[in-house]
Amino acid sequence: MADKITMSASGVLHVSDNPIIPFIEGDGTGVDIWPAAKLVLDAASKKHGKTIEWKEVLAGQKAFNETGNWLPDETIADFREYLIGIKGPLTTPIGGGFRSLNVALRQILDLYVCLRPVRWFKGVPSPVKHPERVDMVIFRENTEDVYAGLELEAGTPGAEKLRAFLKENYGWELHDMTSIGIKPISKANSERLIRAAVNYALENDRKSITLVHKGNIQKFTEGYFMKWGYELIRNEFADVAVGWDDCGGQPGSKLLVKDVIADIALQQVLTRPSEIDVIATTNLNGDYMSDALAAQVGGIGIAPGANINYVTGHGIFEATHGTAPKYAGQDKVNPGSVLLSGVMMFEHLGWTDAAKDIVRALEATIADKVVTYDFARQMEGATEVKCSEFASAIVDHL
Repeated sequence: MADKITMSASGVLHVSDNPIIPFIEGDGTGVDIWPAAKLVLDAASKKHGKTIEWKEVLAGQKAFNETGNWLPDETIADFREYLIGIKGPLTTPIGGGFRSLNVALRQILDLYVCLRPVRWFKGVPSPVKHPERVDMVIFRENTEDVYAGLELEAGTPGAEKLRAFLKENYGWELHDMTSIGIKPISKANSERLIRAAVNYALENDRKSITLVHKGNIQKFTEGYFMKWGYELIRNEFADVAVGWDDCGGQPGSKLLVKDVIADIALQQVLTRPSEIDVIATTNLNGDYMSDALAAQVGGIGIAPGANINYVTGHGIFEATHGTAPKYAGQDKVNPGSVLLSGVMMFEHLGWTDAAKDIVRALEATIADKVVTYDFARQMEGATEVKCSEFASAIVDHL
């Protein structure tokens, strides 16, 4: 009999060998990549004596077509109840409704960590000379920054009222017809994001954390993200971690915490990737960095991701790319992003052997040069296969 995943008062997930896991198929190419990923996830589970009872929940175009609602209340309720879920890409409604369904899910469920591990898989074509040097994990704050969506449109009464208020009370001169946005970054949300990154780094024997920010310009938002991060290390982790300025870059046996300006970080991940390990950053910076890093190891088509609340135990693992509707139903695109998100989910559940088997089988399939079109066009002597055939080849290597 299938069971719900639960979390104990001490914060430990309890997962049976037959858990119920909600899934969203996804829009566009979701109809192709989700069945392919599911085939591999089920095969790896079975190999290790486990069976997942998948529970479909609706969001996006399929939800709108069937219910008239882009994000039904029942979907939110199921993710709350079953704790852990997985999803394909979702379209963003045009002309009204949610600004972004992905952002809505993160904010409604308070999934404050966007977790993006970035590493190279042997054989994957890459535009850089040494993709094997990239092995980073991004902790991107998920609930505030510009994604909080506090904006006023230029020329509207609200924007003009705020413009006048800012001039009168702060002496801030803004041009006529100026759109105004508010960028909230809070101490509490910065701390919990950085705390999660530190705990991850310690549990996974990582050597350093880099706080990525634009605090040289945005001194009281991103600058304070950095400041609060260093204060957190001193106040909560002094026995196991140390900031750069407090050790001169010589942490000894402790976890080293350092910081770098965002634009320089985008250079250093290219020129000195082996020096960057775990990244903790604000929402918008994390968005830029995760896509830029994915390009170094083969593209966003195989980039996994997760949105997690480590306090409540909730997590949604997701394909990080878009819906690519022009390829929908063609059984063509690479299912790697949602599949590797499933690998992350297995690791999160403690199913590490099954997760390792999938990675090993994926690398073996790529080594055979049996790949989907996105890789085939970059590899000499490749055999181009369909999305479903790629999944079947991975299962054969299990």
